[in-house]
Formats: sequence, C-alpha cells, structure tokens
Amino acid sequence: MSNIYLGFHFEVEPKELGSEILVAELGELPFESFIESEFGVIAYIQKQFWTEDILEDIHVLSSPEFVISYKIEEIEQVNWNEEWEKNFEAIDVDGKCHVRAPFHPKTDAEFDIIIEPKMSFGTGHHETTHMMIQHLLETDVTGKKTLDMGCGTAILAILAEMKGAQPIDAIDIDNWCYQNSIENAERNDCHHITVYEGDAALLAGKKYDVIIANINRNILLNDMQSYVDCLNPKGTLLLSGFYEEDIPFIDASCTEKGLTYVKKFQRNNWVSLKYVN
Repeated sequence: MSNIYLGFHFEVEPKELGSEILVAELGELPFESFIESEFGVIAYIQKQFWTEDILEDIHVLSSPEFVISYKIEEIEQVNWNEEWEKNFEAIDVDGKCHVRAPFHPKTDAEFDIIIEPKMSFGTGHHETTHMMIQHLLETDVTGKKTLDMGCGTAILAILAEMKGAQPIDAIDIDNWCYQNSIENAERNDCHHITVYEGDAALLAGKKYDVIIANINRNILLNDMQSYVDCLNPKGTLLLSGFYEEDIPFIDASCTEKGLTYVKKFQRNNWVSLKYVN
C-alpha cells in the first residue's frame, strides 16, 4: 500500500526568517521534508501521522512578528528526488562558483560545490548566501582559521576550504542543519571542517582569522561581542541575513567594538557587509 502524504503550503511574511523558524518548529514533529516555495515553505507529512491539532504548539504561527497562512493538499507517493529536481536549480556566482545538486551536470567553474540539502535554505539561491559567496571569492582565506556561524548546509564552509582555509568550524543551532552540514562536507571531500550543534556559547575561548555569520539582524546584534572577542588582529568579519534598513544598527554595533567597514554587496533589499579588525 502506498504512503499518502499531506503537503502544507505555508505563505510566510517576512519569508526568510519566518520560514526558518517555522521549519525548525515543524522539524520537532513528524514532518519529513521541507521545500522552499516562492512565498514560504512546503512541509510534507505522512497522513497517518497527521492530527487535527498537530500545529497547535507551533508558536511562530501566533507570533505578532509574522503573518503565516497555509493550505493543505493530499499527495500520493511523493517522489522526493523528483520534487528536488523541480525545485532546486543549479546556480552560478560570478562565473567562478557553481552550486549544484548531485543530479546537475558538472561545469568548468573554478569552485564546484555539490549540495543535497535536507531543506532548501542555504543552497545558495537566497540573496544573502549568494552575496556571502561573493565576499569569500574576493577574500584570501588561505591557511586562515575560519568560522561559519549559522552554517545551514555548510556551503560557505565548503567554499572556504576549497579556497584554502583551515581549520574550519561550522556551527548551527538546528540539528537538521548540523547533520546536513556533516553530510555535505563529506560529499565535497572536505577534511578540515568540524561541525558543531549549538550557538554562540560554543565560541568561548576560540580565535579565528575569518568569521562568516549569515543569520539575522537580532541574532547578529546579540552575538556581535562574541564574534569580535573571537576575531584575531587583522581578522575579517563577513555578515549577512539582514536588510538595507538594518545597516545603521549593524554598523553601529561593529564600529563601537573597534571594527572597520570595508565593503557592501546588495541584492534586492538584502545586504552583506565586510569588516576587518
């Protein structure tokens, strides 16, 4: 007998942060897979595990910071590979870095990264990840100890190793991201990446030459002192996960802690900033 699935089509505003929180909460329930959509995220669960009150304890749904609606469709025998192939297109960053799934053909890009995410956030499609890749492509990380904070799929840690960084710590608070980062590091034959599950508390006593933090404004501001405390003299801090209107808050936090602004990338209303110590 074939498994029948329910697909929850969530529309989320603001999309990026709200979807990440939603997926983290749904991940504690028997939802098996998540796919980013144009307006939010699609979450799949076997119908046998569904109950009428299954979303009752999902706090983000009642948060005043987000507007979230959803509709449910019934699906028979979901082919996950087919779903990924429909929803995950290979991307090219400045002709130098190619991010693709295993089913995409290899190109002659200098940096060829294979990502098979358990969920599609952090694949390089989002503006913030794209800009962080651009920063890394321009930054000499050879032999530099590097931190990928909020690593997601570990795409930025993988690129850092491909560019010669070592050793590299990749940290994410979400268990799904932790497991997926380990898998993707192995998939790209990386030997200098160590993945940790946790938050900025893990940074105590550590030092880095390069820190990559693609999270969101509130977490960045909350953890900024931890990043600065970990950054070696003449170290580089790459930040993203926030909007253009957030720049004054991020910049004030960085400059008051002794960092110097270097460069900005912008895609749509999203921005990514580079600072040095």
